[in-house]
Amino acid sequence: MQVFIDIETLPDLRPGKREAFIKDAAENVKAPATYTKDQLAADLGITDKDTIKFTGKDSLAAQWAELVGPSKAEEIGDAEWRKTSFDATQGQILMIGVALDGNEPEIIQGDEQQLLAQFHEWLGEVYSQTNHGLPQFVGHNLIDFDLPFIFRRSVILGACPHPSFPIMPSRYSERVYDTMAQWAGFGNRIKLDALAKALGVGSKGDIDGSMVYDYYAAGRIDELAEYCKNDVRLTRDVWQRMTFQEAA
Repeated sequence: MQVFIDIETLPDLRPGKREAFIKDAAENVKAPATYTKDQLAADLGITDKDTIKFTGKDSLAAQWAELVGPSKAEEIGDAEWRKTSFDATQGQILMIGVALDGNEPEIIQGDEQQLLAQFHEWLGEVYSQTNHGLPQFVGHNLIDFDLPFIFRRSVILGACPHPSFPIMPSRYSERVYDTMAQWAGFGNRIKLDALAKALGVGSKGDIDGSMVYDYYAAGRIDELAEYCKNDVRLTRDVWQRMTFQEAA
């Protein structure tokens, strides 16, 4: 018995949080660590190759912080704020997509506390229907992200997890099957879209995780629900290929 699962999360939506990140970016302006000398020079309008060559990166970064940084504060702050969607202490769950074995995926959504309670109730129903059997949870990056995020938000919001939910998933446990870890190895990564394409079972389509908040802000919740369902289906298809279930 497998429970295929995927979650969509949002950044910290508490009042003033995004503005606080932007304010911090404005007050602590610095060039992005990933910027090269050429990128810094381009933003500064420096085109002379000798000037770029003989000017240290630290010097260019200091000039960037003084002359360019202030105009980038909102962009930088917004980018940092969006990263809170990966942190269960700040972000929140928008919806949970689930499917039991070969059933059509379902979407559990609404008020976060209520959707977590509904999710754990759904697990209770599965537990009863299968004569108290413990399901195997299958997902992409679920050991490091989906399952811990659900557990931490459940604790914060007081939604007691069902006993069948693996609150501390181990990479050695048969209770979980992480398609990313099983394919790439622990500590390595591969996107679900890339893996699905490699196995010839489809793709994620036009939406990706970086677009979830923008769709949410635009009220395009139904499209996000379909996107989440498709991720559940895609994960199941990948799992079937990886475990040779299609040949059974």
